[in-house]
Amino acid sequence: MNQQKIAILTDSCADVPAHLLKKYDIHVVPLKLIFRDGEYADGVEIQASEVYARLKTEIPKTTLPDGATVEAAFARIRAAGYTKVLAINLAGVLSGTYNMVRVIGEQTVGLEVASFDTCSGSLGTGLTVLQAAHWIEEGRSWPEILRALPRLIRRTWAMFCVDTLEYLQKGGRIGKATAVAGTLLQIKPILSFAQDGELINVAKVRGRKQAMEKLVHLIAQKIPRGVRFNLALAHGNSPDELKELRALVQKTMPDYENLVEADIGSTLGAYTGPHLLGVGAQILDDDLFA
Repeated sequence: MNQQKIAILTDSCADVPAHLLKKYDIHVVPLKLIFRDGEYADGVEIQASEVYARLKTEIPKTTLPDGATVEAAFARIRAAGYTKVLAINLAGVLSGTYNMVRVIGEQTVGLEVASFDTCSGSLGTGLTVLQAAHWIEEGRSWPEILRALPRLIRRTWAMFCVDTLEYLQKGGRIGKATAVAGTLLQIKPILSFAQDGELINVAKVRGRKQAMEKLVHLIAQKIPRGVRFNLALAHGNSPDELKELRALVQKTMPDYENLVEADIGSTLGAYTGPHLLGVGAQILDDDLFA
């Protein structure tokens, strides 16, 4: 029951599956991808599969939503009868989306908006969005949720394995020499988010199978024995490998409370290329509401 009339607003980089967006009435503002032939709203006017196909000839630029789109999202929320909004967004060091949403939220009449920088993206942001939705459904109070969310964000991790460094290099994220060396040696980097939200390399593994195992091992190390936790998996156009990853995760960390599976969205996919695999974990300590 959402008796407190609390809505959730996030961005398209949260990669929350469509059926869960609908179930919890989660509102999404799309980031934009800019190709030579125009701008496309992530997940609305272009999907990741089309981006992967286009990457063969063009690497797009990405940009935050425009102000009018954010204002319209808040207007829809207000028109739906909500009075409070949890705005939970992509890391502020990676995009101006968080700050734009925060500023427009503060200026929106008729809504009390609390903005949160997840210092993460994709699975990290998505897990936080969905746990907030669970708390609203459980009847947690507005003050309780505001107190717990920063703690939850600090206990949420997301890691990704990319199949090739080619697209990160073309997108200006790494140098050409590193990309070439990685390709020749079949190096599969594992990426994560630093505490401030910067994207960092946490491991380098030779071979795809070994990279999947390392990915799961690194996430498992984040979960102390006996705690409650959520998990999330994601893939970029690799459904068969997702099945392998799911089996490995369920064998290694079988005691999860919730397991979410998602497709990597267009924005992240534009930088990583197809065949990305991701695992996210989130600890649900009993002291979150203390």
